[in-house]
Amino acid sequence: MSQALTKISSFNYFQPTDIRFGCGRLCEAGEAARRFGRRTLLVTCPASYPGIAQMIDRIKGMLSDAGLDVRHFDGVIPNPTTESVSAGALMAREHNADVVIGMGGGSSMDTAKAIAVEATHAGTAWDYLFFKTPPTEKTLPVIAVSTTSGTGSQVTQVAVMTETATRTKSAIYHPIICPRVAIVDPELMISVPEHITAATGFDVFCHAFESYLHSNASPITDTLALEAIGLVFRNLPSVVRDGTDIGGRSAMALADTLAGLCIANAGVTLPHGVGMAISGMYPQIMHGESLAIVYPSFMRFTWASAPEKFARVARILNPSLAQAPDDAAAMAFCDDLDSFLKSIGMRLGLADFGAPEHELDELARAGMVLPDYKSNPRIATSDEMLSIIHESYRRN
Repeated sequence: MSQALTKISSFNYFQPTDIRFGCGRLCEAGEAARRFGRRTLLVTCPASYPGIAQMIDRIKGMLSDAGLDVRHFDGVIPNPTTESVSAGALMAREHNADVVIGMGGGSSMDTAKAIAVEATHAGTAWDYLFFKTPPTEKTLPVIAVSTTSGTGSQVTQVAVMTETATRTKSAIYHPIICPRVAIVDPELMISVPEHITAATGFDVFCHAFESYLHSNASPITDTLALEAIGLVFRNLPSVVRDGTDIGGRSAMALADTLAGLCIANAGVTLPHGVGMAISGMYPQIMHGESLAIVYPSFMRFTWASAPEKFARVARILNPSLAQAPDDAAAMAFCDDLDSFLKSIGMRLGLADFGAPEHELDELARAGMVLPDYKSNPRIATSDEMLSIIHESYRRN
């Protein structure tokens, strides 16, 4: 065995999802669902959302043509709540569903996963969060059909939701909710509006970058993460400008899937824990927006604790840094990412969404509830987290 190989630490990599990637693959939804039974619950946002009505009609027709009995839950909302999950779970039980199909962005896919748990277990999906009782084999199988390039939920064991009463956002985290099949058809993403394209696309970068920084990173996740980061930097600005660019949409769909595989096996760091707290307290803020809000401060807080990794990614975004020392490239990356955020219309602060300034201390505490910040190269103290939140309130 070579000396290089002996220096690689042991690691695990797990992915149970049958990934079906490519233009036109939506046509396989009926065959995929039929493997699990004949009674299907289709989970989507309302047909009034931009671009979704035609997709809903198409998949309903495909499922019916495959001989499936389809019930449609169209109550998905951005930043899904326990109430919306419970409404869908009730429909699944009444329909005696054999399989749940989540079609849409992360909210639809996460709602489908949570429904699959609640429909088959006592209590509600909130009773099966990552630190509570794990869901069992009774969980219904899930098929994910992604229509945005952002969350990677089509290949992860995570279902995020918010308990409205406490303004708390948390997640089920268990391999049993990994989708059995993921259909990633870039043609479904052409109608995604410009800002949602930018917000979800920035989430792809965050997944890849944070998994690259994560203490659980491995040679496999590093390889996938760096490829995803390059795809985002090369394609997201142009896709924001021209959403009909199917080549760019395909590249972003691939980046999203690769980054999803990364977080399923490594994880995320400080920005995601804070981002979850932001969207939990302020549901008008999309997940990708919450990450964009905190990233400039996170970058400046973290870079000196992982200069080699920051520098490597900096050189993907800005090749002129190829010969710069790691510290210089890593520091420059902070400003270059600011410019990237501006280029896609995502240079944002909490004040832009009407978040009250007097709640920043509460938000800082909420940002440390989830354990993600502990996997960051630099672990924030309470005072440092408060500083990050205050810096994220208003951007120039």
